[in-house]
Amino acid sequence: MKKLWQLWMASALAVLLLVGCGQEEAKPVENNESPQVETAVEETEFPITITDAVGNDITLEEAPKTIVSMMPSNTEILFALGLNEEIIGVNDYDNYPEEALEKEKIGGQEFNVEKIVSMNPDIVFAHESSLGMGEAGLQQIRDAGVKVFVVKNAADFNETYTTIEQIGRATGKLAEAQKIVEDMKAKVEEVKEKVAKVETKKTVFVETSDVPEIYTPGKGTFMQEILDMVNAENIAADQEGWFKIEPEEIVSRNPDVIIVMYSYVPGIVESVKARDGFASITAVKNDAVVQVDENLTSRTGPRLAEGLEEVAKAIYPEAFGE
Repeated sequence: MKKLWQLWMASALAVLLLVGCGQEEAKPVENNESPQVETAVEETEFPITITDAVGNDITLEEAPKTIVSMMPSNTEILFALGLNEEIIGVNDYDNYPEEALEKEKIGGQEFNVEKIVSMNPDIVFAHESSLGMGEAGLQQIRDAGVKVFVVKNAADFNETYTTIEQIGRATGKLAEAQKIVEDMKAKVEEVKEKVAKVETKKTVFVETSDVPEIYTPGKGTFMQEILDMVNAENIAADQEGWFKIEPEEIVSRNPDVIIVMYSYVPGIVESVKARDGFASITAVKNDAVVQVDENLTSRTGPRLAEGLEEVAKAIYPEAFGE
């Protein structure tokens, strides 16, 4: 079950491109005065009707006072929006921020329908990625009169930004959501500027599970987007999606850096280095086997930009003065 959970969480990683916001051409300012820049902040006016990832319209008469979150990424967004008091239930795997550990647990992939209904929340934030196992349970919650909003499984940074703003709008915290997105975009640009200066592009292997079934992300995944953004080459980019790879193939492809994206194996970095044949890999020779917190890149929420930075640092520590 632990391996299944790791693979399920890894599948929450997705794909594609970060699109920057265009800027209009600057116009000359008369009388040598500095231009006054005003940022319009959109506010949510209730009642509001919002459409979720499965096309359901949810009408809220006012900002929800009690919230249940069914996915760690949802929970991180909600806490970042300042909704600690409103959150009354969270997923069993929620561990960030620390306040999430103090909240009532409602289950993991197999959530407790009766418990959620008994809590009578104003809204439940579910997640598109778990519909395969949980749609029947979500319908039971709806049938009990509880509002359920299914959050889209963000496929890239842009969709993550949209998701944060959408949850912000639904909770009356749109201004806070827009600030989170603004800060994330600034961090992304900062990271991209630093890695753009590297002279030699490095090859990277990312693994999300240990032997005997090593899985890695290929093209069309969120991790591929991250590697593209940090100016690195994915040695597994010749295949689509997440796939199993043999240790001998990793040795053959000889990556400059190996990134370990899981923490369920104690001492995994040294374990990777000690695998048969791995002593010949450049990453092992140069002590470039690095463990990165998988939650920073698998949870499509406010910490995603931090995850981008951690991956960049793992590959190009010199670009960050490390």
